[in-house]
Amino acid sequence: RALGGRPAGSGPSATAGAPGSAAALPAVEHRLGGVVPDPARLTAYQHLVGEPATDVLPAGFVHVLAFPVAIALIVRPDFPMPPLGIVHLANRVEQRSPLRVGEALDVRAWAQDLQPHRKGAQVELVAEVRRAGAPADAPPAWRGVSTYLAPGVRVPGPAPEEPPRPEFVPPVPTGRWAFDAAAGRRYAAVSGDANPIHLHPLTARALGFPRAIAHGMLTAARALADVGARRGEAYAWDVEFASPVLLPSSPAVRVAAAGDGAWTVTAWDAARGRPHLTAEVRTLG
Repeated sequence: RALGGRPAGSGPSATAGAPGSAAALPAVEHRLGGVVPDPARLTAYQHLVGEPATDVLPAGFVHVLAFPVAIALIVRPDFPMPPLGIVHLANRVEQRSPLRVGEALDVRAWAQDLQPHRKGAQVELVAEVRRAGAPADAPPAWRGVSTYLAPGVRVPGPAPEEPPRPEFVPPVPTGRWAFDAAAGRRYAAVSGDANPIHLHPLTARALGFPRAIAHGMLTAARALADVGARRGEAYAWDVEFASPVLLPSSPAVRVAAAGDGAWTVTAWDAARGRPHLTAEVRTLG
């Protein structure tokens, strides 16, 4: 297994030098070959997020396998954003063919599309997963694009205007999620994402949160699990995060058919009427 550097596409370059300004993205691609999913880790993940116990890897677990390769980009000394304090805005995944326990996988990741945001700078981390030995130009079995915001980091150029969002009107719930105070620590154990904002109220408060918050990908994985087998073996899974889920809490949830093999999942704070996330899962032909 090895991480290698290779030229890759990057977003618009930015001028370095001023405090808080972002330099250009490193033009490298990280690769890790021969990744073999751990059955015990998969079982723990399935229990935590509500996926059935099968040998097929849910798209969220594939994200877990690819996450260390993608996050290794952010902790590079030449990456223009600090690793602490970044905010997960959205995730787009295509699971094009099922992956199973026992298959060796190859992962590659790169950063792209560095651009201004009204609150700082945003970037996309892209990861692709193929079965080991598959041609590099073959379509990946899994592809994920995670969009992150670095508050306070400046990138030259005007920030894109954000279209006004309609007022959130809570729909009729079809269920609730239950997250206890230790949910962040359990997800960190299966995912490797040990960001301190998820682990304990004290470390979360030190970073500006009133108490620990759930990982965005934990809530996204719960949304995917709620759609369940209706998604089929090949599916797209898009998530936008609106506000963090404080721990402990019990967000209200609605799962609804959207037609043409698509399902929507909405989660919100029922007491405050604030949305946490919206997700769409749709079957790929």
